[in-house]
Amino acid sequence: MIAISKSEAARPTKKNIVIERTYKARLEELWELWTTKKGFESWWGPEGFRVEVHAMDAREGGTLHYDMIADAPEQIAAMKQMGRPASHETRGKFTEFKPNERLILTHMIDFIPGVTPYESTMIVEFFPSGDSVRMVVTLEPMHTDEFSKMQSMGFTSQLTKLDKRFGASKTT
Repeated sequence: MIAISKSEAARPTKKNIVIERTYKARLEELWELWTTKKGFESWWGPEGFRVEVHAMDAREGGTLHYDMIADAPEQIAAMKQMGRPASHETRGKFTEFKPNERLILTHMIDFIPGVTPYESTMIVEFFPSGDSVRMVVTLEPMHTDEFSKMQSMGFTSQLTKLDKRFGASKTT
C-alpha cells in the first residue's frame, strides 16, 4: 500500500493503478531495465517519447534525473498544440530498493503548468517463476482523474516497448 501524502489527500481519485505483465525474461534483465542508465533509456517513456538520463543512483535513497523528450512528429505537434515544450526535466528518488525483488520510485511532478508540485510514487515488484517474471507496477493516482487516466495510458504505452522485446501476457 502506498502511504497517503498531503497532496494525495486533495486528489479526486484515491484508487491506485495496478498494471501487471509476465515476461519470458531473466529477472536480472528486467531489474537492469529499471536500475541502469542504458536499461532505463532503452524503454522508458510512452510510444513517441524517449528519455535521456542525466543521473541515476540506483539504491535506496538514490536519485534519478532525466529528460522526457517527444521524438515522434505527432507527439511533438501534440505537445506544441498544448503549449508545452517537447521536452521536460524529471527528477525522482528510489525510496525503497530490494535488488531483483522490489523498488519504490517517487517522482516529483513539477512540470505541469498551474499545478502545485507534488510527489507521485510507483511500486515495482518482480515475481520470478521458471523462465518468466511477473512484474507488478502500482501507480499512485495523479492530481486529477484526467491526469491519472493519461498516466495509466502513458505507462501502458511504454510497457509496449517491453512487450515487444520479451513478449508479454497482460494481466491488467
